[in-house]
Amino acid sequence: MSGSKFWGRGRNQEPETETTGLTAMLTAVDRCDRCGAQAYVRALLPSGLELLFCAHHSRQHSSALTKIAVDIHDETDRLVRPAA
Repeated sequence: MSGSKFWGRGRNQEPETETTGLTAMLTAVDRCDRCGAQAYVRALLPSGLELLFCAHHSRQHSSALTKIAVDIHDETDRLVRPAA
């Protein structure tokens, strides 16, 4: 599998997510590019490719992502369950 197909999606592809304002919300269809779990973080690279990460891989690669990403959309706060 080539790196570009595995690691990112082009900006010209039609999004499969619903959009709200300027940022597309991540849904259960969006999967981590590393392990296939549900993605909660989208990193946009200068080349126009986007990388999707689960919370675990986002934390693991966060220092590298902040250095190279143009924008990082983080929805990991959705993982917090409200107190009963």
